[in-house]
Amino acid sequence: MAMGKTPGDNEGDEGVFAEINITPLTDIFLVLLIIFMVTSSVIVQQGPGGGAKAGLKVNLPKGGAADVTARTTDLAVAVLADGRFVLAGNVVSEDELRKSFDDAREKDPDTVVIVQADEGVPHGTVVQVMELAKKAGLGQLAIGVREGE
Repeated sequence: MAMGKTPGDNEGDEGVFAEINITPLTDIFLVLLIIFMVTSSVIVQQGPGGGAKAGLKVNLPKGGAADVTARTTDLAVAVLADGRFVLAGNVVSEDELRKSFDDAREKDPDTVVIVQADEGVPHGTVVQVMELAKKAGLGQLAIGVREGE
């Protein structure tokens, strides 16, 4: 005995049309999922601290000092293990980094430069970034670390 009635059935009118089309509902859920995924990635990249917590995976060394409170005017520079510089989620060259430091000094001379260097980065590369900031006139520097155990 058939539970549903198809449009071609003429045996009787006692059957109930029991098919539900869930394709439009599935499409709506998939679109909402994509919207939430894109929105969450934008929120993470533009989070508080002007990129200080931009969702960039850098293996920071451990430290026990108090946290630096990030402001919106702060400039976070990540130095990856291979020596590349990342500023606001974009890989930049040394010249672009220097120009960004100059622009930050013009906007706010009290800008703090937060250097987030991978644990395996040579000390000289971190010093190089700090020297670029000092030459641009940004004297307030901080080094990003993860909390010690």
